[in-house]
Amino acid sequence: MTTIRTIPVHQIVERTYPRPVPTDRDEIAKAAGRAFDGVMSQLGHEARERRRPSASAMRALGERLFDEALEEAGVEAPAPEREKILGQLRGMLQAYRGSAIFGLARPKTRVILIGGRVGVYAQPDYWDGKSRIYEMKSYRAIPPSPDVALQVRLFQLAYPGFETVLICLNRHASPVETTSMMVPSPTSQEVAATLRLAFDLGQAFGEEKVLEYMEGPFMRYELSAASG
Repeated sequence: MTTIRTIPVHQIVERTYPRPVPTDRDEIAKAAGRAFDGVMSQLGHEARERRRPSASAMRALGERLFDEALEEAGVEAPAPEREKILGQLRGMLQAYRGSAIFGLARPKTRVILIGGRVGVYAQPDYWDGKSRIYEMKSYRAIPPSPDVALQVRLFQLAYPGFETVLICLNRHASPVETTSMMVPSPTSQEVAATLRLAFDLGQAFGEEKVLEYMEGPFMRYELSAASG
């Protein structure tokens, strides 16, 4: 049996670009993001099943998911902040319905296998199942910040040959603003640096797993080949 170290994309990003200790306001924003993601996921599923849930049902779902996330974080949202976020949710749903990602599914997780010793779990937000992946942000992330650029580059390693689109439904704008950009394929130097970073962090912080028991698909890379 072959033992490797495994680490998800988000941990690589968080360890490379650590954030300050979250405040209550940060936790409220995180809870809002979870609610938005959950409602859009459910709405997309309903669309793929050719069902049309009511707007009120989706709003109720978003409110419930928001409250659950707040409770889990142990924080409360002041009433004005709560109403503001629920209003953003309505705008997000409308923008999502009119966007390129409406109805698309989330792809199955892939594993970037580096040197046969480190596996990186990678799962972008959406894909068309054929040739394009999408990463969605609920704020304006164009041009991408370094942490977003790293996250997207790892997804590109997991989905070689796919076009990559960064799409932003900016909940902070009124009405919600939709922007997108096609992310260029990484250069050979960027690939080499990203693989090295992921390998080193996986070795240092990854969880041990038996490769033969892991579910793929696997995208295999060698550090020597990537570094030339």
